[in-house]
Amino acid sequence: MIAATELARGGGSGPAAALPWPLPLGSLVPAARAWELEIGFGKGRYLLARAAAEPDRGFVGIEIASEYFRETARRAARRRLDNLLLLRGEALYLLATALPAAFAETVHVYFPDPWPKAHHQRRRLLSPEALDLVVGALAPGGRLLFATDHPGYGEAVEELLAGARGLAVRRWPEGWPEGPRTNYEAKYVAAGRPILRLELGLADERARAPHPAALPALAAATGTGEG
Repeated sequence: MIAATELARGGGSGPAAALPWPLPLGSLVPAARAWELEIGFGKGRYLLARAAAEPDRGFVGIEIASEYFRETARRAARRRLDNLLLLRGEALYLLATALPAAFAETVHVYFPDPWPKAHHQRRRLLSPEALDLVVGALAPGGRLLFATDHPGYGEAVEELLAGARGLAVRRWPEGWPEGPRTNYEAKYVAAGRPILRLELGLADERARAPHPAALPALAAATGTGEG
């Protein structure tokens, strides 16, 4: 986990830990009538466009790569996007510590690292052990939008979501209504690469509990399993 995180808003950035945690989003962007979160915003194409188009909504972006974080922060400052908060750090750590629970109307996850090797798959953002942290950011009735070009990861995520209680899952086979949302997606669409796009809806509060597939690992970690 990366504890030394940065926060950027408006024209400047600084250590996110200098603020109260969970972050007081309502104080940072008091005009926001609703919030959206993008995890892994990369070069910021989608996040910057949405924040510019909807100034009465608040947007939070998380990115671990410092070069992408700082370039997107500079672009946001040039555009004076005071409704956009950017956080640099490891997403699951920030979801667990820095961001309030159930704050986001929509969570966006586009082309996350698939960690294809079997011994690396525990690092995936959407895994049985981490799903409750991601879903925990959703407000009641909220939704998560996901896309990947990695067939194995996409099928694993779809199966994971379908097996969770309190979630409704559907595909977007024709793509997003406005077209590609990220630079990766635009490149892959132009190359004819298949993309799996999913929408997850938070149907009821059972979805905030650990995924059934995570229970054995949680039992082992807490010493409550059979010895």
